[in-house]
Amino acid sequence: MKIVPVLLRYDYGIKSRGDSLEYKGFYNALKQITTEIYPFWYDEYLDKKEDLQKKIINFVDDIKPDIFFFVLYKGAFDFTTLDYLKNKYTTINWFCDDHWRFDTFTKYQAPHFTYAITTDKFALSKYKKTGYKNVILSQWASFGFNENIDFEAIEYRYNVSFVGGASGYRKWLIKELLKRGIKVECFGYGWENGKVSFEKMTEIFKTSKINLNISNSVSCDIRYIFSSIRNIREFVKAKKRVEQMKARNFEIPAFGGFQLTNYVPSLEDYFIIGSEVAAYTSIGDLALQINYYLNEEDKKRRKIMINGYKRAISEHTYVNRLKNIFEKIEEKLQ
Repeated sequence: MKIVPVLLRYDYGIKSRGDSLEYKGFYNALKQITTEIYPFWYDEYLDKKEDLQKKIINFVDDIKPDIFFFVLYKGAFDFTTLDYLKNKYTTINWFCDDHWRFDTFTKYQAPHFTYAITTDKFALSKYKKTGYKNVILSQWASFGFNENIDFEAIEYRYNVSFVGGASGYRKWLIKELLKRGIKVECFGYGWENGKVSFEKMTEIFKTSKINLNISNSVSCDIRYIFSSIRNIREFVKAKKRVEQMKARNFEIPAFGGFQLTNYVPSLEDYFIIGSEVAAYTSIGDLALQINYYLNEEDKKRRKIMINGYKRAISEHTYVNRLKNIFEKIEEKLQ
């Protein structure tokens, strides 16, 4: 199977931000599925849209792949270009944010692809209403995992940690936890510790007793909203109001970490809550659970961590996801 992945090589197309999720996740997984892979990185063309259309058509007509695998960034490709490719080849796009961007983005883009991948099961009915039939439900995953972890030998460096970019809500939540006597070591853009490499991130997951997974959506917590004028404005203007599963939900357990995540719809479709993952619904609930797992239930924490690890490495990698997608496409073609 000859595949052309059309992806950003770097995070948001900015080299200084390091490798993109598309590179670490999709591209490396596709390399494990086929040896005939010809990536088209379009970072340098983000501000050269006209050149991009010509480049990709010339590139593909040279290679003549079986499958085009896109992860669209904004509206980088003209509909005429996408239609040209769709009429000659099998084209697939992974739609990242159907939870909050279906009506403004996906419903216009999807018809120009042979298949659309969504991570939002609640969007399936929306696709149906538009008349689009070739939609496949999938989910984010882990870009890799640690093999044969000796959980008894782990030397912990952090009680509680968080890896992810700083946002108004995340900063507020971390400060609120500190008021309750809970210190969280934070890593990523906007935090004092700064961004860390993927390798360092996976080490943090494994050497933290508790790894927090904190929502990046606009919070509906009234205490946060009314804590400043800026937060009120953010809440009123923001479009992203819906929680969704993200790759971090799978990366933390795959690299041997215990995950305490904000509850998101569909979490229970991928992990057994209380057995393979711990979930919280409010800041009070979060503080209670942190103290519970740190001070009273270390054995239970370890059990959840190991169960989550086993589930993640057996079912929730990008190799698993992509193989499943290609199998579904083959079924549709029969």
